[in-house]
Amino acid sequence: MSEIIKNQVSDYYSKKISEFGATPQGVDWNGELSQNLRFTQLMKVCEENDNNFTILDYGCGYGGMLDYLLPIYENRMDYKGLDISSEMIKAARLKHNANHEFYETLPVDFKVDYVVASGIFNVRQDISDEEWLKYIHQTLDEINNISLKGFSFNILTSYSDAEYMRNYLYYANPETIFSYCKKKYSLRVALLHDYPLYEFTIIVKK
Repeated sequence: MSEIIKNQVSDYYSKKISEFGATPQGVDWNGELSQNLRFTQLMKVCEENDNNFTILDYGCGYGGMLDYLLPIYENRMDYKGLDISSEMIKAARLKHNANHEFYETLPVDFKVDYVVASGIFNVRQDISDEEWLKYIHQTLDEINNISLKGFSFNILTSYSDAEYMRNYLYYANPETIFSYCKKKYSLRVALLHDYPLYEFTIIVKK
């Protein structure tokens, strides 16, 4: 990730968490219901019978996904969070009483079974579409290298209604992203575009 993109993303989300606190609005979502719907899609990367798996929440914010996961997987998972915003990491550690590991930078040779990434590719601000797509590809390469069993992520869809689209957000073509992941990462790739949000989720299983 270029320093320009890293600094812009970090500043954007640091301001959000400072303004709204440890809430869905603090990570730039509308509310808890839609946030949880996203988490449900992302967790389809896990097999139903998975036990004692490790999972990295890539772009974890204040740890909202951990709140969602604990009632379901509390005794079956080892959760870790990563975020480039130091303010987000502070909020995550405070909210979860240091019971889970939250990183600004991952340790060397870090590996987990699964990586999930929610919303990290949406807010490009004034970065060009070309540069933003390069950032997406570089980040997916990193996520792929970290994950042992699979990963999942979501992006705003280019099929969004034109009147609701914003010029500081990035809208990806679902077919293009699916094809990229299918050709580069795994033959086991799913495109989820049937839930009622202006986005899609990609599931990559190894």
